[in-house]
Amino acid sequence: MRIAVFGLGYVGTVTAAGLASRGHQVWGVDVDELKVGMIRDGRSPVVEPGIDRLVAEAVASGALRATVDPVEALDRADVSLLCVGTPSAPQGNTDLTHLRRAVADIRGAMDVAAPPASGFHAVVVRSTVPPGTADEVVAPTFVDLASAAGWSVGTAMCPEFLREGSGVADFFEPPFVVIGAVDERVRATLTQMFAFLGREPRLVDVRSAESLKYACNAFHATKVSFTNEISRIFRELGVDSREVMRIFCEDTLLNISPAYLRPGFAFGGSCLPKDLRSLLHMARVQSLDVPLLAGTLRSNELVVNELVDRLVAGPARSVAMLGLSFKMDTDDLRESPNVELAERLVGKGFEIRIYDPIVNPDRLVGANRRYVEARLPHLQRLLHSTPQDALRGSDVAVVSTSDAATVAALRAAPPARIFDISGRLGSHVECLSGYEGIGWAV
Repeated sequence: MRIAVFGLGYVGTVTAAGLASRGHQVWGVDVDELKVGMIRDGRSPVVEPGIDRLVAEAVASGALRATVDPVEALDRADVSLLCVGTPSAPQGNTDLTHLRRAVADIRGAMDVAAPPASGFHAVVVRSTVPPGTADEVVAPTFVDLASAAGWSVGTAMCPEFLREGSGVADFFEPPFVVIGAVDERVRATLTQMFAFLGREPRLVDVRSAESLKYACNAFHATKVSFTNEISRIFRELGVDSREVMRIFCEDTLLNISPAYLRPGFAFGGSCLPKDLRSLLHMARVQSLDVPLLAGTLRSNELVVNELVDRLVAGPARSVAMLGLSFKMDTDDLRESPNVELAERLVGKGFEIRIYDPIVNPDRLVGANRRYVEARLPHLQRLLHSTPQDALRGSDVAVVSTSDAATVAALRAAPPARIFDISGRLGSHVECLSGYEGIGWAV
């Protein structure tokens, strides 16, 4: 394929050289004549293990060339890859100046350059950009393309996952290949372009692809801060945190795994809140500031607060709570966010009707019984034996259980609004007119 890579910084250089090394004909485009000159000389403008040899071999074979002229690069090209910088603006927002200029250059070049033989050209964002950029900034640039005879354009987001210091290795062995597009021609083009990786592309909508890189980087940053905060606390207690984290990482069932990485309601139960508070107390005793751990409890509270606010803002005052324990398949109500939600709604004058497939007040004992009696002393009166009974007369359902009886009841007689706080109710419930996800759009 003929590919134009706009931006010869770290991402652009690795991408251009990597694609060229696998048989594609690649033009690198940059406004910086120094970078372009280095590529022409077979030298990399960025420092990265393995990149010098990759660039030199690609240039020597004729597969990789560089230019400051977008027209030269776009001539008969099948794909444009936008690998330009998207730095932070002073207020923290993303500065899209370089992206806008590159997109405008591509559009202008189409009035002069010859189109590919197929007539179809994919304009693909590789840079990290806020959700909506491809649809609101890139795609509108080409709506008047009828004046440029022979060109048909589709746009997409295909995020990169390159780490400095291992970028070349990451390019050839990415964690996944993600293609965010609605145009099947774009999906087919990019699937073919990256076929040499031997990875089945993850085909998603454009905004999901744009969001993914932010989620990845935020999680990576959080892991660094989490580990450093834990180590600060344990250091003062005479603990080698390197040993703790070494063993910690051996748990691939819960720690280094997809566990807990599913959008939903607040955490609760007898362990997580208690142990977080204990860690925070250890930090205070040592006069240590651990804002990430402290913020974790605060963030958890905000999840409950937001749902309360959404319910209060609506007209309904009769709520069916389907699920009360802190997670499914247990009757443990200790520090359950659902109990807290019920308590707060009762205090605000809501009529609450509760169904839980596991919870039986007569079988609650010990700390579990004492906790719920302090929070919901009239639980027996609020509980209903079936989800149908709880839904009867209710204007809103707040659903944290996905047991078969609950799903069937919602499908048979859905209330005006359904707040899904589990994310596991299935497409037949999610398609109902009153459905709302607590942390996702459908």
